[in-house]
Amino acid sequence: MIPAFINSRAGNAEEARAALQAVGDFDIRDVPAATLVQHVKSAIADGARRILVAGGDGSIGSAAGAIGGTAIEMAILPCGTLNHLARDLSLPLDLEEAARVAKTGRSVPVDAAAVNNRIFLNTSSVGAYVSFVRARERLERRVGYHIGSIVAGVQLLVHMPTFRVTVEVEHVTREYITPLVFIGVGERELRLPTLGARVPGGKTGLHVMVVRRRSGARAVALGLAAAARGVEAVSRTPALDAFLVDSCRIERRARSLSIDGEIVKLPPPLRYRHVPAHLRVVVP
Repeated sequence: MIPAFINSRAGNAEEARAALQAVGDFDIRDVPAATLVQHVKSAIADGARRILVAGGDGSIGSAAGAIGGTAIEMAILPCGTLNHLARDLSLPLDLEEAARVAKTGRSVPVDAAAVNNRIFLNTSSVGAYVSFVRARERLERRVGYHIGSIVAGVQLLVHMPTFRVTVEVEHVTREYITPLVFIGVGERELRLPTLGARVPGGKTGLHVMVVRRRSGARAVALGLAAAARGVEAVSRTPALDAFLVDSCRIERRARSLSIDGEIVKLPPPLRYRHVPAHLRVVVP
Protein backbone atom coordinates (compact mmCIF):
# COMPACT_ATOMS: atom_id res chain seq x y z
CA MET A 1 0.00 0.00 0.00
CA ILE A 2 1.26 3.45 -0.92
CA PRO A 3 0.81 6.07 1.84
CA ALA A 4 -1.33 8.86 0.37
CA PHE A 5 -1.65 12.16 2.22
CA ILE A 6 -4.56 14.50 1.45
CA ASN A 7 -4.86 18.00 2.90
CA SER A 8 -8.01 17.62 4.98
CA ARG A 9 -9.02 21.24 4.32
CA ALA A 10 -8.50 21.20 0.56
CA GLY A 11 -11.59 22.12 -1.45
CA ASN A 12 -11.24 19.02 -3.64
CA ALA A 13 -10.27 16.58 -0.86
CA GLU A 14 -13.37 14.45 -1.52
CA GLU A 15 -12.56 14.19 -5.23
CA ALA A 16 -8.96 13.23 -4.43
CA ARG A 17 -10.10 10.56 -2.01
CA ALA A 18 -12.57 9.15 -4.55
CA ALA A 19 -9.89 8.99 -7.25
CA LEU A 20 -7.46 7.12 -4.99
CA GLN A 21 -10.16 4.69 -3.87
CA ALA A 22 -11.13 4.01 -7.48
CA VAL A 23 -7.55 3.09 -8.43
CA GLY A 24 -6.82 1.19 -5.21
CA ASP A 25 -3.64 0.17 -3.34
CA PHE A 26 -3.39 3.47 -1.44
CA ASP A 27 -3.39 3.94 2.32
CA ILE A 28 -5.39 7.18 2.33
CA ARG A 29 -4.77 9.58 5.20
CA ASP A 30 -6.40 12.99 5.72
CA VAL A 31 -3.90 15.30 7.41
CA PRO A 32 -3.82 19.03 8.20
CA ALA A 33 -1.34 20.98 6.09
CA ALA A 34 0.54 22.02 9.24
CA THR A 35 1.42 18.40 10.07
CA LEU A 36 2.05 17.08 6.56
CA VAL A 37 5.83 16.99 6.96
CA GLN A 38 5.62 15.08 10.24
CA HIS A 39 3.32 12.49 8.66
CA VAL A 40 5.64 12.10 5.65
CA LYS A 41 8.64 11.59 7.91
CA SER A 42 6.71 9.01 9.91
CA ALA A 43 5.85 7.09 6.73
CA ILE A 44 9.51 7.11 5.69
CA ALA A 45 10.50 5.79 9.13
CA ASP A 46 7.92 3.00 8.70
CA GLY A 47 9.66 1.89 5.50
CA ALA A 48 7.58 3.47 2.72
CA ARG A 49 9.38 3.48 -0.63
CA ARG A 50 6.81 5.62 -2.48
CA ILE A 51 4.64 8.38 -0.96
CA LEU A 52 1.76 10.25 -2.58
CA VAL A 53 0.96 13.86 -1.77
CA ALA A 54 -2.39 15.30 -2.87
CA GLY A 55 -2.09 19.07 -2.95
CA GLY A 56 -0.80 22.14 -4.70
CA ASP A 57 2.74 23.34 -5.28
CA GLY A 58 3.10 24.53 -1.68
CA SER A 59 2.16 21.15 -0.18
CA ILE A 60 4.34 19.30 -2.67
CA GLY A 61 7.27 21.58 -1.85
CA SER A 62 6.82 21.01 1.88
CA ALA A 63 6.80 17.23 1.43
CA ALA A 64 9.84 17.49 -0.84
CA GLY A 65 11.77 19.00 2.06
CA ALA A 66 11.29 15.73 3.93
CA ILE A 67 11.61 13.29 1.01
CA GLY A 68 14.37 15.00 -1.00
CA GLY A 69 17.89 13.64 -0.82
CA THR A 70 16.61 10.09 -0.22
CA ALA A 71 15.71 7.17 -2.47
CA ILE A 72 12.03 7.59 -1.59
CA GLU A 73 9.79 8.27 -4.61
CA MET A 74 7.16 11.02 -4.44
CA ALA A 75 3.93 10.69 -6.41
CA ILE A 76 1.77 13.75 -7.03
CA LEU A 77 -1.98 14.13 -7.13
CA PRO A 78 -2.33 17.70 -8.50
CA CYS A 79 -4.99 19.33 -6.31
CA GLY A 80 -3.81 22.95 -6.38
CA THR A 81 -4.95 25.97 -8.36
CA LEU A 82 -1.93 26.21 -10.68
CA ASN A 83 -0.07 22.89 -10.35
CA HIS A 84 3.16 24.19 -11.88
CA LEU A 85 5.30 21.12 -11.17
CA ALA A 86 2.66 18.66 -12.37
CA ARG A 87 2.33 20.58 -15.63
CA ASP A 88 6.11 20.81 -16.08
CA LEU A 89 6.36 17.02 -15.68
CA SER A 90 3.40 16.38 -18.05
CA LEU A 91 1.42 14.71 -15.29
CA PRO A 92 -2.32 14.30 -15.97
CA LEU A 93 -4.47 16.86 -14.20
CA ASP A 94 -7.42 14.47 -14.11
CA LEU A 95 -7.26 13.07 -10.57
CA GLU A 96 -8.08 9.45 -11.41
CA GLU A 97 -5.54 9.39 -14.25
CA ALA A 98 -2.96 10.96 -11.95
CA ALA A 99 -3.69 8.31 -9.32
CA ARG A 100 -2.99 5.56 -11.89
CA VAL A 101 0.32 7.20 -12.73
CA ALA A 102 1.13 7.41 -9.00
CA LYS A 103 0.51 3.68 -8.68
CA THR A 104 2.24 2.35 -11.81
CA GLY A 105 4.59 5.11 -13.06
CA ARG A 106 8.36 5.31 -12.96
CA SER A 107 10.40 7.85 -11.04
CA VAL A 108 12.78 10.44 -12.50
CA PRO A 109 15.20 12.82 -10.75
CA VAL A 110 13.97 16.42 -10.44
CA ASP A 111 16.06 19.46 -9.59
CA ALA A 112 15.20 21.71 -6.68
CA ALA A 113 16.52 24.86 -5.06
CA ALA A 114 16.98 25.97 -1.49
CA VAL A 115 16.73 29.37 0.13
CA ASN A 116 18.36 29.44 3.57
CA ASN A 117 18.13 25.62 3.41
CA ARG A 118 14.36 25.62 2.74
CA ILE A 119 13.62 23.52 -0.34
CA PHE A 120 11.41 24.69 -3.21
CA LEU A 121 10.69 23.11 -6.59
CA ASN A 122 9.41 25.86 -8.84
CA THR A 123 9.81 29.55 -8.05
CA SER A 124 10.59 32.06 -5.35
CA SER A 125 10.19 35.81 -5.41
CA VAL A 126 11.00 38.83 -3.29
CA GLY A 127 9.13 42.13 -3.39
CA ALA A 128 5.90 42.98 -5.21
CA TYR A 129 4.61 39.43 -5.49
CA VAL A 130 4.43 39.16 -1.69
CA SER A 131 2.17 42.23 -1.58
CA PHE A 132 0.12 40.80 -4.44
CA VAL A 133 -0.47 37.45 -2.68
CA ARG A 134 -1.44 39.09 0.60
CA ALA A 135 -3.98 41.32 -1.14
CA ARG A 136 -5.35 38.43 -3.19
CA GLU A 137 -5.81 36.24 -0.11
CA ARG A 138 -7.80 38.98 1.61
CA LEU A 139 -10.03 39.39 -1.45
CA GLU A 140 -10.32 35.69 -2.28
CA ARG A 141 -12.58 35.02 0.70
CA ARG A 142 -15.15 37.46 -0.71
CA VAL A 143 -14.86 37.29 -4.50
CA GLY A 144 -12.95 34.10 -5.31
CA TYR A 145 -9.42 33.38 -6.52
CA HIS A 146 -9.51 34.69 -10.09
CA ILE A 147 -11.38 37.95 -9.48
CA GLY A 148 -9.30 38.47 -6.34
CA SER A 149 -6.13 38.11 -8.43
CA ILE A 150 -7.30 40.73 -10.93
CA VAL A 151 -8.30 43.25 -8.27
CA ALA A 152 -5.10 42.67 -6.28
CA GLY A 153 -3.03 43.19 -9.42
CA VAL A 154 -4.76 46.47 -10.23
CA GLN A 155 -4.32 47.72 -6.65
CA LEU A 156 -0.64 46.90 -6.77
CA LEU A 157 -0.07 48.69 -10.07
CA VAL A 158 -1.67 51.84 -8.65
CA HIS A 159 0.75 51.81 -5.71
CA MET A 160 3.90 49.92 -6.67
CA PRO A 161 6.51 49.77 -3.89
CA THR A 162 10.19 49.43 -4.73
CA PHE A 163 13.07 48.37 -2.51
CA ARG A 164 16.83 48.46 -2.56
CA VAL A 165 18.37 45.04 -3.00
CA THR A 166 21.88 43.71 -3.38
CA VAL A 167 22.20 40.61 -5.55
CA GLU A 168 25.48 38.70 -5.50
CA VAL A 169 25.92 36.54 -8.59
CA GLU A 170 29.13 34.56 -9.19
CA HIS A 171 30.95 36.74 -6.64
CA VAL A 172 29.90 39.93 -8.44
CA THR A 173 27.69 42.25 -6.37
CA ARG A 174 25.00 44.27 -8.12
CA GLU A 175 22.69 46.80 -6.47
CA TYR A 176 19.18 47.53 -7.71
CA ILE A 177 16.15 49.55 -6.75
CA THR A 178 13.42 47.20 -7.93
CA PRO A 179 9.86 46.10 -7.26
CA LEU A 180 10.53 42.40 -7.87
CA VAL A 181 13.24 39.72 -7.88
CA PHE A 182 12.16 36.35 -9.32
CA ILE A 183 14.11 33.08 -9.00
CA GLY A 184 13.10 29.99 -10.99
CA VAL A 185 14.41 26.44 -10.77
CA GLY A 186 15.82 25.72 -14.21
CA GLU A 187 16.08 27.89 -17.30
CA ARG A 188 13.08 30.16 -17.88
CA GLU A 189 11.73 31.73 -21.05
CA LEU A 190 12.80 35.34 -21.62
CA ARG A 191 10.79 35.84 -24.79
CA LEU A 192 7.09 36.29 -25.34
CA PRO A 193 4.53 34.85 -25.10
CA THR A 194 5.96 32.43 -22.51
CA LEU A 195 8.02 34.76 -20.29
CA GLY A 196 8.93 32.99 -17.05
CA ALA A 197 7.77 29.51 -18.11
CA ARG A 198 10.23 26.63 -17.72
CA VAL A 199 12.20 25.96 -20.92
CA PRO A 200 11.63 22.30 -21.97
CA GLY A 201 15.04 20.60 -21.89
CA GLY A 202 16.61 23.89 -20.79
CA LYS A 203 19.79 24.47 -18.84
CA THR A 204 19.94 23.64 -15.16
CA GLY A 205 20.56 26.10 -12.36
CA LEU A 206 18.78 29.09 -10.86
CA HIS A 207 17.30 31.60 -13.27
CA VAL A 208 17.37 34.96 -11.50
CA MET A 209 15.34 37.85 -12.96
CA VAL A 210 15.41 41.40 -11.58
CA VAL A 211 12.82 43.91 -12.82
CA ARG A 212 14.43 47.31 -13.34
CA ARG A 213 12.89 50.23 -11.49
CA ARG A 214 12.40 52.48 -14.51
CA SER A 215 10.67 49.89 -16.64
CA GLY A 216 7.24 50.93 -15.37
CA ALA A 217 4.06 49.24 -14.25
CA ARG A 218 3.73 47.16 -17.42
CA ALA A 219 7.07 45.49 -16.78
CA VAL A 220 6.14 44.80 -13.18
CA ALA A 221 2.82 43.28 -14.30
CA LEU A 222 4.73 40.90 -16.55
CA GLY A 223 7.12 40.05 -13.75
CA LEU A 224 4.17 39.29 -11.48
CA ALA A 225 2.73 37.06 -14.18
CA ALA A 226 6.04 35.20 -14.34
CA ALA A 227 5.94 34.61 -10.60
CA ALA A 228 2.24 33.80 -10.38
CA ARG A 229 1.28 31.87 -13.46
CA GLY A 230 4.33 30.58 -15.20
CA VAL A 231 3.25 32.68 -17.56
CA GLU A 232 0.13 33.71 -19.46
CA ALA A 233 0.63 35.40 -22.84
CA VAL A 234 1.76 39.00 -22.56
CA SER A 235 2.22 41.77 -25.07
CA ARG A 236 5.61 43.37 -24.41
CA THR A 237 8.95 42.37 -22.98
CA PRO A 238 9.80 43.95 -19.61
CA ALA A 239 13.17 45.46 -18.83
CA LEU A 240 14.88 42.67 -16.93
CA ASP A 241 18.35 41.70 -15.84
CA ALA A 242 18.58 37.90 -15.91
CA PHE A 243 21.25 35.43 -14.80
CA LEU A 244 21.49 31.63 -14.88
CA VAL A 245 23.64 30.65 -11.90
CA ASP A 246 24.27 27.95 -9.30
CA SER A 247 23.79 30.27 -6.34
CA CYS A 248 23.00 33.84 -5.39
CA ARG A 249 22.54 35.97 -2.29
CA ILE A 250 19.91 38.67 -1.80
CA GLU A 251 20.34 41.34 0.85
CA ARG A 252 17.10 42.93 1.96
CA ARG A 253 15.74 44.05 5.32
CA ALA A 254 12.24 42.59 4.95
CA ARG A 255 11.83 38.95 5.92
CA SER A 256 8.79 38.04 3.79
CA LEU A 257 9.19 36.22 0.48
CA SER A 258 7.25 33.85 -1.74
CA ILE A 259 8.21 30.18 -2.10
CA ASP A 260 6.18 28.13 -4.60
CA GLY A 261 3.31 30.60 -4.24
CA GLU A 262 3.20 30.67 -0.43
CA ILE A 263 4.35 33.57 1.76
CA VAL A 264 7.00 32.67 4.35
CA LYS A 265 9.40 34.58 6.57
CA LEU A 266 13.13 33.92 6.57
CA PRO A 267 15.92 36.00 8.11
CA PRO A 268 18.13 37.97 5.69
CA PRO A 269 20.35 37.57 3.84
CA LEU A 270 18.55 35.14 1.52
CA ARG A 271 21.01 32.57 0.23
CA TYR A 272 19.74 30.66 -2.79
CA ARG A 273 21.43 27.56 -4.18
CA HIS A 274 20.63 25.04 -6.90
CA VAL A 275 20.13 21.44 -5.70
CA PRO A 276 20.40 19.11 -8.72
CA ALA A 277 18.49 15.79 -8.80
CA HIS A 278 17.22 16.39 -5.29
CA LEU A 279 13.95 14.51 -5.59
CA ARG A 280 12.62 11.42 -7.36
CA VAL A 281 9.13 12.12 -8.74
CA VAL A 282 6.77 9.52 -10.26
CA VAL A 283 5.82 10.27 -13.88
CA PRO A 284 3.94 8.37 -16.63
